[in-house]
Amino acid sequence: MAERKERFTVSRRKKILEHIKETGEVMVTQLSKEFGVSEVTIRNDLEHLERKNLLVRARGGAIHTENHVGIDQRITDKNKIHAGEKAAIGKLASSLINDGDTIIIDSGTTTAEIVKNIGSIKYLNVITNALNIANLLAAYPTVNVIIPGGYLRQNAMSLVGPLAEKNLRNFFVDKVFLSTDGFDTKQGISTPNIDEAHLNGIMIEIAKEVILVTDSSKFKRKSLAFICGLDKIKKVVTDKGIEADDKKRLEDAGIEVLIAE
Repeated sequence: MAERKERFTVSRRKKILEHIKETGEVMVTQLSKEFGVSEVTIRNDLEHLERKNLLVRARGGAIHTENHVGIDQRITDKNKIHAGEKAAIGKLASSLINDGDTIIIDSGTTTAEIVKNIGSIKYLNVITNALNIANLLAAYPTVNVIIPGGYLRQNAMSLVGPLAEKNLRNFFVDKVFLSTDGFDTKQGISTPNIDEAHLNGIMIEIAKEVILVTDSSKFKRKSLAFICGLDKIKKVVTDKGIEADDKKRLEDAGIEVLIAE
């Protein structure tokens, strides 16, 4: 009986992967009806497949992903992934901002969540290379927004390249809030885009303090272009899904780890 159940589970997960490769995404309710099992069972299936880096869970379902270092997901797809964790991380990270700070907010969906929680700050200078973040900042009359320019990287809606790099070097900031696509706690953070990685490096150079904001799914992953090692990072804001070995490695490196609930 147990062997039969296991074969059915393996077969069901195989079919889920086939569906997601064909359509790009699947929904829990739809799969539950199709296979005649509970939504809890389907969520367990998706969690199992995500641990193997075969898909990425999103709100109400999952989206297709490839386990390649060079994959550069669109920001519209990233918005669907781990939305609850990102919202909590953004809220906690925003508490690290003080009145009168001059900061950089890097492009990304997690960094965008920081902006949604800065309404109580009386005065703030924000440099950002992300159009979606600049648009969110426009709602705050007490925030002075600086956009360094550059050419548009459409997947991320961010501005990169020589113009952005040259203009960024004219500034010094209190804090930079960085997001990442890959975080190997033995080597450092990385991104699939070379131009973005180089711009991030300049952000780190001109900042007094580097704060990384990332959900726990980014740990133990590497992307194409290296940004920096652990020695450059002061704080990491993440969720409770961080594994104990990663947390210990960060703390042993002198990095403060803040867990969003």
